[in-house]
Amino acid sequence: QQEVVESGGGLVQTGGSLTLSCVVYGLAFDHYAMAWFRQAPGKEREGVSSIMWNSASTYYKDSVKGRFTISRDNAKDTLYLHMSNLKPEDTATYYCAALKRFGYMWDDLDNTFPAWGPGTLVTVSS
Repeated sequence: QQEVVESGGGLVQTGGSLTLSCVVYGLAFDHYAMAWFRQAPGKEREGVSSIMWNSASTYYKDSVKGRFTISRDNAKDTLYLHMSNLKPEDTATYYCAALKRFGYMWDDLDNTFPAWGPGTLVTVSS
């Protein structure tokens, strides 16, 4: 049974940095593309960034390009998201998920395996 556990969130001032981690259990981690999603209060869950199984390619939501970096360590079954120059609009609960396919419409929620973790809350103060 697949399980994901996100960590690394917290309260940070505008312009600050955080690195999120996600450990995946019960999945052949190195077989799948992975992604970070986020959900702000009152808003729908949205894709933030994704990475191919071998790290050969990545995608980023336009609003985080140049500020966020996704990476993975297949030996540790762990996904990372380094976030810098954080803005108040980045405030959300962040989730990781394995993807059924990588590429076009990677961020469609139907493209994720149904094993959402509790997420990790990122709060950016102005």
